Amino acid sequence: MRIRTICRMIIGFDDTDSKTAGMCTTYLGALMVEEIPLPADQVTPYLLRLNPNVRFKTRGNAAVSLRFELGRKETDEMWRICCDLLEEFAVFDDENTNPGIVFLSEEQASGLRGELEAFSLRAVRDFITIDETKKFLKKHNIKHRGYKNGRGLIGALAAASFAFNGLIDWTYEFIAYRKPENWEEKRSLDEETVWTADTASYPRTWDTVDHQNNQIVFSPHGPDPVLFGIRGSDQSAIKDAFTIVRSEPIDRYLMYTTNQGTDMHITKTNIADAKEGRSYKIGGRVTAPPHTIRGGHVIFTIEDGSERVDCAAYEPTKNFRDLIRRLAVGDLVTVYGAFMDRTVNLEKIRIDSLRPRMVVRNPRCGCGKRMKSAGKNQGYRCKKCRTKSDLPEIVETDPGITVGVYETPPVARRHLAKPLIRCNSEKKNIYPSR
Repeated sequence: MRIRTICRMIIGFDDTDSKTAGMCTTYLGALMVEEIPLPADQVTPYLLRLNPNVRFKTRGNAAVSLRFELGRKETDEMWRICCDLLEEFAVFDDENTNPGIVFLSEEQASGLRGELEAFSLRAVRDFITIDETKKFLKKHNIKHRGYKNGRGLIGALAAASFAFNGLIDWTYEFIAYRKPENWEEKRSLDEETVWTADTASYPRTWDTVDHQNNQIVFSPHGPDPVLFGIRGSDQSAIKDAFTIVRSEPIDRYLMYTTNQGTDMHITKTNIADAKEGRSYKIGGRVTAPPHTIRGGHVIFTIEDGSERVDCAAYEPTKNFRDLIRRLAVGDLVTVYGAFMDRTVNLEKIRIDSLRPRMVVRNPRCGCGKRMKSAGKNQGYRCKKCRTKSDLPEIVETDPGITVGVYETPPVARRHLAKPLIRCNSEKKNIYPSR
C-alpha cells in the first residue's frame, strides 16, 4: 500500500489591495481557506501587520499567511489555486499594487528559523528592499511568484516566517466580509447592537467603539470587502460579540491570529540613534512646554542627554491632547510612537515624574483676606487692616495629571499599538483611554 506523504505548508501573500480601488488581502485569505481541502479548524490563518510607516502601504499594511498540512501532490494543486485566486482578485490596475506569494514548507524552513525570524521582525520594525527579498528567496530556493515589481514578496515572506516561528504575543481578529454586490455601497450596521456587543465583551475585546468620542471604530469606510473586524484576546468573547451585531447580509467570515495590539513595532532607543520611519520608545525630560499649532496639533520637546526631539499629539488623537497640554518643563516622560520628520508621533506616553507646579499669588493677611497690590514695586497691602507685605505667596498646585501610562483613544489607535487594557501585568498606574 502506498503511504501518503504529508507536507506541513505555509502560504504567504501580500500587496493585493489598493488605496483607492479597495480590495483587502485578508479577504483573499478567506477565499483561499475555502479552497484548502481540509476542515476549517485544520487551517490556521495569520494576519501580520508590518511597519506602519512604509510609504507604499495601504491603510493597515497587512500581510496574510495560512498554515496547514496536505499531501505532497495536493500542495502542488494548492499552489496553482492560490496563484489563480490572487491573479483574479488583486487590483493590478493600481500602479502601487505589486502582489507577491510565497510557498514555504516547514521542512525547508526548519534550517532557516533564525534567518526567517530576523527577516520578519525587520519587516515590522524596519525597511526591507525588494531586491534583498528576491535574493533571500532565490538563495534558499523558496517557491514564490512576484507580480509587477514584486514588492508584495516582502510581506508574503514575512507573514510566512511568522506563521512558521509563531508569535511571542498575539491577539485575534474576527473579520466579517460583505457580499460583492454591496462593496461600493455604504455599510449598513445596527449601531445600537454594536454598542451592546462591546459592552458584553469588553475588555476581552477592544477597539470596537470609542466611548469618549462616541464613535464606532471597528468598521472601515472604503470600497472594500470588509464589513467589520472584532479584535480581542478571547476567541469565545469575540464570537459572542459577533452574534450580537446586526448588519447587512454577511458573505463570509474568518478568525485570524494576529500581531495586532502587541507593540511589536516598538523598540527602545535614544534620540541620537533614532531613524526615520521606525517606531520607538524614548525616555527624556521635557525642555519646551506643550503648545498648540495650526490644525489643533500639540507639540512639546524632550531631551535625553544625547539630543532633543519634538513630540506631537496630532488632532486625530482628540482628548489625548488635553493630557499632553498639562505637561511642563522638567517632567520626565517616556514617549512611544513613530519617528517621522524628526518628530515622535505619539501613540502612548508614560509620565515618570512630575515637576512641582508652583504659582505666585497675593499673600493672605492675618485677618483672612487676601492682600492687594500696593503699586509697582511697593509690595502688598490689606485694604481692611492696612497690613503690608513685601513678599508674594508661593504655593504648589495640582498638575491635573498623575504619574502613569496613557494612550491615544481607539479612534486614533494604530493596529499594532498595544491597548493598555492588555497590560495586565502592569496594572499599577495604567490609565486606558476607556
